[in-house]
Amino acid sequence: MRELPLRSRLALLTALAVALAVAVCATAAWFLVRDQLRSSLDDTLHDNRANPADIIRRVSAGDCWTRVGQVPENQRLPSFGNILQVTFANGDSCILDGQATVDVSDADIAVANRERVEALHDATGSDGRTYRVLTYSLDTPNTSGRGAAATVARPLSEVDDPLRSLVLVLALVAAAGAVGAAGIGVVLARAGLRPVNRLTGVVEHIARTEDLNVRIPADGDDEIARLSRSFNSMTAALAASRDLQQQLIADAGHELRTPLTSLRTNIELLVRSEETGRPIPETDRRQLLASVTAQLGELGVLIGDLQELSRPERAIGTARLDVIPLHDVARRAVSRARLRAHGMTLTAQLDPWFVRAEPSALERAVVNLLDNAVKFGAVSEGERAVRVTLHDGVLRIRDHGPGIPADELPHVFERFWRAPGARGLPGSGLGLSIVARAVRESGGDITLRPAEGGGTEAVLTLPGAAVPPPGTPAGPPALPQA
Repeated sequence: MRELPLRSRLALLTALAVALAVAVCATAAWFLVRDQLRSSLDDTLHDNRANPADIIRRVSAGDCWTRVGQVPENQRLPSFGNILQVTFANGDSCILDGQATVDVSDADIAVANRERVEALHDATGSDGRTYRVLTYSLDTPNTSGRGAAATVARPLSEVDDPLRSLVLVLALVAAAGAVGAAGIGVVLARAGLRPVNRLTGVVEHIARTEDLNVRIPADGDDEIARLSRSFNSMTAALAASRDLQQQLIADAGHELRTPLTSLRTNIELLVRSEETGRPIPETDRRQLLASVTAQLGELGVLIGDLQELSRPERAIGTARLDVIPLHDVARRAVSRARLRAHGMTLTAQLDPWFVRAEPSALERAVVNLLDNAVKFGAVSEGERAVRVTLHDGVLRIRDHGPGIPADELPHVFERFWRAPGARGLPGSGLGLSIVARAVRESGGDITLRPAEGGGTEAVLTLPGAAVPPPGTPAGPPALPQA
């Protein structure tokens, strides 16, 4: 069954379903007709009952024989006619009319003994045929004072022959219905699978050409239309992902070109000095080596950022997150940022707040925000300070730098985007992208906005609580606040 094409399977299943339905209906019709025919035969037997007085008169006159051969020819009914016989209380019987006798049953004897009014059953005749038998009591005075009952019978062939013809007709109808259903199933399968064939063609085209811009027309609200819309959404997402991947590769290549060019130039100068025997002044040599070290550091940071961004982003609710104290994470990040603050003052006022997040990713996000504040806050000639506060689940990092123009704020979380005034500073433009990603995975929100009195304020909001849930393991010891 599974080896057949879907179209053939649908046609076959349709034919089987119709054949089964026709078979059930035919069987029900057969039983209904059989019951109706038997009921009609029973009514005929009741209508053909002889007068009990006439039967007793004939028995008393000796007009009742124990064998069919004793019945006079003029009293033998045709083979399709009734059988009329008398059953006595002791089980004996004699035939009045007909060409066969029927077996006497216990029900017939019970009627003869006046234990029952009548009996209706099937019985076998002396000719081997099956008869429908009606036995009723002779409640008038009978011969010799014995109890007796009259039995009238008709052959069941009157029911069986029409039923056999009906079986043949129903079988032919069922076969014709199954064949017709198979043909209709093929037509319906072709019509129903036409959208699937179109979808298959599009998929094969995409697999062959890698063209993700192809769209399938999706009209209506049926399953095929929903599948088409889902497929269109999938190809659109794949196209967007490929565009982002290509853009990431292009941006990464552009960002790598600058430090690599600088490294190559510096190393070539050092190599040429060694090859020509013309030493570079010690001061210039130290500057070259420092530049090489700095460029290698930038390459290391850039590669680390690219590795972080290359990891598939986890949807909210799918990652295994731990309950961690955000205030401790912020304190550790402040301590790390102070090591490279270069004269900047970092102050922290952190209220307890527990969140569900990945510890390393969240700490890196806070460190990136602090590094960003230190880097651009140091440009200002005014107050050289960064203030960090955490209250009611809102972490604010405020610097006193020149701020970010309003038209540049929508782009700050884009990969490799750097403000025109910051392109001369170290960095890859990936830090805030990593921040946004980590916050999204934790179900939070991050924004950058101008601060009152100048500078920029980063606002990080994460869902959580001021007290840890029961059973939360204790974290590392908290660092003292500054």
